[in-house]
Amino acid sequence: MLETQEKVSKQLDIPPVYDDEIVKKFCLASLVFAILGMFFGVWIASELAFPAMNFDLPWISFGRLRPLHTNTVIFAFGGNLLFAACYYSVQRTSRVRLFSDKISNFTFWGWQTVIVLAAITLPLGITRAKEYAELEWPIAILIAIVWVAFGINFFGTLWRRKEKHIYVANWFFMALIIAVTILHVFNGLVYPVTLWKSYSVYAGLQDAMVQWWYGHNAVGFFLTAGFLGVMYYFLPKQAQRPVFSYRLSIIHFWGLIFIYVWAGPHHLLYTALPEWTQTLGMTFSIVLLAPSWGGMINGLFTLKGAWDKLRTDPIIKFMFVAISFYGMSTFEGPMMAIRTVNALSHYTDWTVGHVHSGALGWVAM
Repeated sequence: MLETQEKVSKQLDIPPVYDDEIVKKFCLASLVFAILGMFFGVWIASELAFPAMNFDLPWISFGRLRPLHTNTVIFAFGGNLLFAACYYSVQRTSRVRLFSDKISNFTFWGWQTVIVLAAITLPLGITRAKEYAELEWPIAILIAIVWVAFGINFFGTLWRRKEKHIYVANWFFMALIIAVTILHVFNGLVYPVTLWKSYSVYAGLQDAMVQWWYGHNAVGFFLTAGFLGVMYYFLPKQAQRPVFSYRLSIIHFWGLIFIYVWAGPHHLLYTALPEWTQTLGMTFSIVLLAPSWGGMINGLFTLKGAWDKLRTDPIIKFMFVAISFYGMSTFEGPMMAIRTVNALSHYTDWTVGHVHSGALGWVAM
C-alpha cells in the first residue's frame, strides 16, 4: 500500500506523507528524561553538600546515582532528541518517508527499554565501571541491535531519496551512526562471567586507552557531531537563510572527523600512558579548535541578515545561545588539554563546569 502511494505521489509530484508520529514519540520521551536527568543531577549535587541525603541507602548513594545521571542526560535525553531530529530532517532532505515504520517503532521501544534497564541496574550497582559505558553486556548487546536498526533505517531512507544531493546535516548524522557503532563495539568487548558480570578483554593501560578513546569520542560524535547535524538543518530553516558557507561546512565536517578521534589521550595526562601518546592527544586537541570554531562561525554567520529575529524569535535566541556555548566549550576543551593547564584544572570543578557548559549550554539549548 505504501509503495503504491509513493509511486502515485512520484508521478503526480505530490509531497510524500512523512512519519512524524515517531518524531513526536522521541520528542516526548526526551522531555521526560530531561526532567529526570536534571533531577538526578540536582539530587547528587545536594548529596555532596549534605551527605546524609543518601539516607545510608546504597541504591541512592552518589556513586550509583552519578552514572544514572550522566546516562539519563546523554543517552536518554540527548539520545531521544537525536533520534527525533534525525528522523525528522532525513525525511525532508530526502523527500521520502522513513525506510521502515516497523524499524522506526522498534528503535523507539528498544531505546526506551535500554533506558529502563539502565535505571534498574545502575542503582543496584550492576556496572562495568567504565564512564559512559557502565551498562553490562546484555544491555550493551541490546544497544548495538537498536543502533544498527537505526542505521538501517537512516541509510535506507537516504538510499531511496528523491534528492540527488545529500545535505550536510545528513553527513553529520552518518558520522554519528558509523562512529558510535565502532566505538561501542570495540569498547564493549568483554568476557561474560555471569548474566550481569563481565570483564574487559583489555587490561591495564590498554583498557584505559580504549575506554577514553570511547569516552572522548562518545561525547565527540554523540553530543557534538549529532547536534551539529541538528544545527545545520534547523538553524537555516528557522532563520530562513541558507547556510553561510557550504564549503566551510564540508571543511568543518572532514576536519572534525579526522581530528576528533585522536584527541582521547588528553583524558589521561599525567598517567602511565606513554608521554608521546599524551603529547599526540594534546596536539590533536589544540588543532581541534580550528574545525570546531569553523562550525561555530558558520552557524553564527548563517544569522547574517536575520539578526532582527534575535529580538523576536525565541527559537533563534536559544539557537544563538547554544552556538555561543559550543564555541566557548570547544575553546575551553583544547585549552584544558594543554599539560600545564591540565595540571591545575584536573580533579577540580572546572572540569565539571566544562562538561555542563556543553551538555546544558550546547545540547539542551
